[in-house]
Amino acid sequence: MNAFNPLPSFEFDDKILAQGAEISRKLDQLRLENYPPNAKKTLRQFSVAEVAHYLGITPSNLKRLYLDGKGPTPTTMSGNRKYYTAEQMLELRFFLDKTGKSEAKKYVPHRKPGDKLQVIAVVNFKGGSGKTTTAAHLAQHLALTGHRVLGVDLDPQASFSALHGFQPELDKNPSLYDAIRYDNDRVPLEKVILPTNFPGLDIIPANLELQEYEYDTPLAMQAGNEGRRFYTRFGKALEDVDSRYDVVIVDCPPQLGYLTLTAMTAATSVLITVHPQMLDLMSMSQFLLMLGNITKTIKKAGANVRMDWLRYLITRFEPSDVPQVQMLGFMQSMLAEEILKSPMVKTTAISDAGLTKRTLYELDRSNFTRETYDRAIDCMDAVNFEIQGLIHKAWGRS
Repeated sequence: MNAFNPLPSFEFDDKILAQGAEISRKLDQLRLENYPPNAKKTLRQFSVAEVAHYLGITPSNLKRLYLDGKGPTPTTMSGNRKYYTAEQMLELRFFLDKTGKSEAKKYVPHRKPGDKLQVIAVVNFKGGSGKTTTAAHLAQHLALTGHRVLGVDLDPQASFSALHGFQPELDKNPSLYDAIRYDNDRVPLEKVILPTNFPGLDIIPANLELQEYEYDTPLAMQAGNEGRRFYTRFGKALEDVDSRYDVVIVDCPPQLGYLTLTAMTAATSVLITVHPQMLDLMSMSQFLLMLGNITKTIKKAGANVRMDWLRYLITRFEPSDVPQVQMLGFMQSMLAEEILKSPMVKTTAISDAGLTKRTLYELDRSNFTRETYDRAIDCMDAVNFEIQGLIHKAWGRS
């Protein structure tokens, strides 16, 4: 037999630190190439049809506005096509709201006195369920439709942050941990909020330091009442910025730890993403049982866990896949009205957009074949408008 030399051993920590640093450097280089000159994300302009769609008016009415010299002036592109920036879209919304004759039709959907801040926790125990993609598109959609939105990334892996142009290990941005930590270094929530490239959407990005909350909380629970009431910390921190926002979208980590429980206690509603396959349903079942039992425990300790609504969003759905269709029917037989009517259909457009750390709302139709983009954006809008309807219903609006 031929003798082979054994594989040489290596220092694991040194190797992965070097590889992580190299990947980070390359990602930053790509970010600078994509968003020159300062590696900050910008946002494309929107066509007349898109602007009319998000404003809730017809394209002909929008065209009449700029022909009459009313509202902001759009940019004229080749073929005499008109485009508006997201800032101009927001300006148009306020213009229409101010000049509209019908009290029933309002274009600025901000909270009214007495309307409570809507905090939506997007959760799932299993990775790969489309949770972060759902949270990012929902937050951006709500901003495009005129809401004041705060996105909160609670996952130390920071995928939600990355989709909004933040690279935590290089940007050195704060996270929610800085506003809910137990020591004297805690800061007000407003100090950790940053703007995004979407007007009306701010973000609290994530970083690896968030994981410290999972280690600090058990120690704080042993030390006194402050730790034993850990579940109130996020909700109390939100009180400082309550008047600035209509909706808070929380991208929870894919684990049932203290961060998730803190978010759930602050939430007014819960959106659970699930892929219609047996293993995913089994995982979700275990997640629900664990979450329910733990919630009962913290409820006895004084936590308020009443919700305005709970919905399940079917993600990565393939209508031509017979087992998935059967699984969807099985879930509908149990969960009935709590499954969103609009599933998120599996599409290459979302995965292709993710390759450049972008969302569907950031990419123009020209980046895809027309059928692929239209199918993806129509599906995404259907999901998000349905959730938007639930938010407005919680405020007592039709």
